[in-house]
Amino acid sequence: MTQGGLKQRVARLRQAYAPHEYRPLGSYLAAMGTYATVTASLAGLVRATGRPVPERPAPADVVLLSIATHKLSRLLSKDAITSPLRAPFTRYDHPIGSGEVMEEVRDQGSSTRHAIGELLSCPFCLAVWVATGLTGGLVLAPRLTRLVATALTAVAASDFLQMGYAVAQRAAEGGDPDER
Repeated sequence: MTQGGLKQRVARLRQAYAPHEYRPLGSYLAAMGTYATVTASLAGLVRATGRPVPERPAPADVVLLSIATHKLSRLLSKDAITSPLRAPFTRYDHPIGSGEVMEEVRDQGSSTRHAIGELLSCPFCLAVWVATGLTGGLVLAPRLTRLVATALTAVAASDFLQMGYAVAQRAAEGGDPDER
């Protein structure tokens, strides 16, 4: 098959997949390839350093990394302070409270920019990458990774306590002052 024929087949596939919406399938495929390369590199690094891979992660580590993954994913994808990291790929839309912002993916420019924008503005999408990095860190540098994960977990717990405090304060004052 010629390169022109392959491009036509890919274009038809893209049109058949999402006829009324732009979906950069090629860039998604590139992101998946990048993720696979990062994961294989981590595995190669673990093997090259001879670090033992646990047969079963400790339940405490699973809980710690789960909460840390949640917090770091939200911090990177939604926090107002980290918006300069996303700005080349997203556009500010509006604040969503608790120091977070809602952003739109930039559709202009390359399909790669669009795919990266979707990844960086979606805490669910980003969590896969963060969890992979933290898990690799747990094997390669367990003490440092646990320390960082502990700090992120403490921040996540603090966030929930801050929100609970705000709810309790509103209830004690008789509701939302803006509603009076």
